[in-house]
Amino acid sequence: MSEKSINEKVVDTSHRTKFRCLLLTASSLTGLSFLFTINKSFLSWINDWFQWCPTSTELLQQAETKMFSYLKTPPEVTSVMITSNVQTDECKIRSLSANKNAEDNATPLVLLHGFASGIGLWVLNIDSLSQDRPLYALDILGFGLSSRPVFSKDSEMAENQFVESIESWRKKVGIKNFILLGHSMGGYLAAAYSIKYPDRIKHLILADPWGFPTPDLSVPKIEIPMWAKAIAAMLRPFNPLAALRAAGPWGPNMVKRLRPDILRKFEAVVSDPSDVSNYIYHCNAQYPSGEAAFKAMSAPFGWANRPMIQRISDIRQDIPITFIYGAKSWIDSNCGFKIRSLREKQNSFVDIKMIDGAGHHVYADKSDVFNEIVNSVCKQIDKNEIFSTADFTSLDVSNKTRIVDDKNEILATKTV
Repeated sequence: MSEKSINEKVVDTSHRTKFRCLLLTASSLTGLSFLFTINKSFLSWINDWFQWCPTSTELLQQAETKMFSYLKTPPEVTSVMITSNVQTDECKIRSLSANKNAEDNATPLVLLHGFASGIGLWVLNIDSLSQDRPLYALDILGFGLSSRPVFSKDSEMAENQFVESIESWRKKVGIKNFILLGHSMGGYLAAAYSIKYPDRIKHLILADPWGFPTPDLSVPKIEIPMWAKAIAAMLRPFNPLAALRAAGPWGPNMVKRLRPDILRKFEAVVSDPSDVSNYIYHCNAQYPSGEAAFKAMSAPFGWANRPMIQRISDIRQDIPITFIYGAKSWIDSNCGFKIRSLREKQNSFVDIKMIDGAGHHVYADKSDVFNEIVNSVCKQIDKNEIFSTADFTSLDVSNKTRIVDDKNEILATKTV
């Protein structure tokens, strides 16, 4: 056998060995086999071999900058270094601020984004919401351009890591009291923060919040076929957005093809839809740190392991709450009505707004209406006009909620 043939055989054998290793790895990751241990050197080889996801911190930063280029007034965007009693290693929190020199009586507004998001997706809201007050937004720890540490797999501990990182950020930024607005997962964390640090909260705004209701046990259980259970078992080890990263170089196009509806939400301000899809892709193609924490806090089928409705009474009664729901959202708004009934007994103010035509991304679906509602709430807080249900009629607060259209006009009322 010639030397060339021997070399070709050696190369072929090497590739076959690597391919077998890859198959074994895939088998282990899908839960089909736990017979093989993957060491660090092999994981490093996988990383070097594929260079699979076309992303980096630099590309995410460029995508973020592009999103903010659509704002009328450029915000200040920095990285705030933090530590906390549960996160001893120094971490960075990507932080946006606008109109910090507003009048002293203007209460600051802090925005917490939802799952798989980042501060760049507030581009439809920042200009409007910062007109009369200081506005702050942060990439929640584990998301966007914030640090991506290892979170606890325990739901309570993971939640506490999030909450403590927000408080550490607040201390570093130097905000004393503020209005806290959270969307989806950010709404859940905003409520959790309000429970632990009530002295900081002037008003809590929950925009289509995730994680509030308990599973509905009255609904008959559907017998799940064995094949579906097998698929669920295989997918259990994976984080929610693993498919996006597994798609590798096809990932950016996947965002455009699978969620064109999200891109359309921003077209009034963002002229190039690819700027939105690029930002979303690079936010979620990075190491899935916050994503893993969200998975730890989640139960099967999208429920929260620790539903917030069971702890809502722990939010101090003098903290007013406004729920903003999209009338077409998959989030159950009935939970908001239940919470209002519970807190009425404590003489606590709870208002509920439902925006007609809006879905879960209520801040983007009808951004003008959303901004008007939030600005109205903030101005009431500035004037100390919201304290408790005693300041409002039973018709306004106890029995009905407003459903508003594009002009923030009442379309109908919903009796509880």
